[in-house]
Amino acid sequence: MATIISSIGLKGIEGYCVHAEVQMMLGCGSGITIVGLPDASVKESKERIRGACSSIGCMLFQSKTIVNLSPADERKNSPALDLPIAIGLMAENHFFHARIPDHTAFLGALSLDGSVQAVAGMLPYVMAARGLGMKRLYLPASAELPFSQMDGMDIIFVQHLKDVLDSLSGKKLPSVRKKKQPKPDEYSFETDFSAILGHRHAKRVLEIAAAGSHNVLMYGPPGSGKSMLAEAFPSILPPLSETSSFEVAGLYQLANVKRGFHRKPPFRAPHHASSAVSLVGGGSRPHPGEISLAHHGVLFLDEMAEFPKRTLDMLRQPLENGKVTISRAASTVTYPARFIMLAAMNLCPCGYLGSPHAYCTCTPKQIQAYQNRISGPLLDRFDIFLPVETVPLLEESGKINETSEQIRTRVTEARKRQYERYGAEVCNGTVPNEIFLQKNPLANSSSLMLRQWASKENFSSRAQMKILRLARTISDLQGSQELSEDALWQALQMKRNHLFGKRKVDAYATYNGRKSGVFAARPLV
Repeated sequence: MATIISSIGLKGIEGYCVHAEVQMMLGCGSGITIVGLPDASVKESKERIRGACSSIGCMLFQSKTIVNLSPADERKNSPALDLPIAIGLMAENHFFHARIPDHTAFLGALSLDGSVQAVAGMLPYVMAARGLGMKRLYLPASAELPFSQMDGMDIIFVQHLKDVLDSLSGKKLPSVRKKKQPKPDEYSFETDFSAILGHRHAKRVLEIAAAGSHNVLMYGPPGSGKSMLAEAFPSILPPLSETSSFEVAGLYQLANVKRGFHRKPPFRAPHHASSAVSLVGGGSRPHPGEISLAHHGVLFLDEMAEFPKRTLDMLRQPLENGKVTISRAASTVTYPARFIMLAAMNLCPCGYLGSPHAYCTCTPKQIQAYQNRISGPLLDRFDIFLPVETVPLLEESGKINETSEQIRTRVTEARKRQYERYGAEVCNGTVPNEIFLQKNPLANSSSLMLRQWASKENFSSRAQMKILRLARTISDLQGSQELSEDALWQALQMKRNHLFGKRKVDAYATYNGRKSGVFAARPLV
């Protein structure tokens, strides 16, 4: 009868049970054969296991042994299966006789000296094991986890293969210190809203975006402060919940990107030269991209129009569904990608279209081609269009600005109202449509107002829904239980696309009473 040892496999960030079925075949030669779609890293495990077991006096491969990794239709691509395979081989060779409790899983790579090593993505493995109902989990002691134990599951940290055998035989292992957690006062950021002079309207709009998790497109001339506002934006977001912080940390581990265990929302700002794979995720062995690393945080696309159009259009599905599905011939994986998208761009190649301080040197054809890099369906997924103008610094230098902490307090209160309304940690910008409409009935006068504006501005159904969500967030910040007409009016103004809706430009301008050879193009709004 075969020996069966349980472990965990990952498909994206979702886990599934892997059973290492080990059986000796007497009289059939010697050696080991691993079946069940193992990749090269798993096939090589038999050599690592041979060295690790010999270090504790267990000589394997005296007879033919078959290792079947079930389910056989899922590709196994992690050296974390070294430990369960080794335990199964030693049990099948009667090297130890201790009973392995039910709902026990083993994870870890083996060195030739018998030490147990961590692999990339240990936190997703642990979270998956908990979700699959495992009661006990053996892990490498070097695994950087923000906890020493989890509710409902006993975690046993081991340093050596011998530690596993000692634990199975009833010996108590030395406890592992819990990883130090950041203190509440460590929630600080490099850029604070108080350091940004002026831009009171832009700060107010970004506060609304933070409160309801709305996407924002900022546009304006170079040097107007778009990037600075975006970099300070995470400082007004509330801290992540414990579950959300674990989910974010797990994605970073899978992508092999360093991030500490803290509750700061992630902020990702990929360069416009980034490839589609790096932005969305993928590769021969799919890994999370920038949009998944921005999960529960902010994705900032500076100089958005400089990104390839094909790459930008890949964001349409994640912005709508909050996840990205990557399909390959061998498998299909899904990663979460629920983020607030901030984008910044100029309105023309030279950047000075609409600037009161400089002439635009672009032709109408160049302007139209530049703005057409952003497709209509992608523009429709932005909740807010925010013009950012240059601020006279000398006039604003003596004024006192609100700190990010003051703004964050109001944002946190608004989000609490949303959590209570929907019964979950979802915001107005991300809650499903049917739940939103059920919880936020619209008055007849407000409904008529929205229909009139939708007809006038040619708003799509998605745009109308975003206006309602935006108005609900404004009402939450005002402390109103009802969706007010004033909030709806403000939302309509924020959603109106003054510059992209009409792409005609006035290609001629007068300079000193004469037509200038330099184009001073401006939008006709």
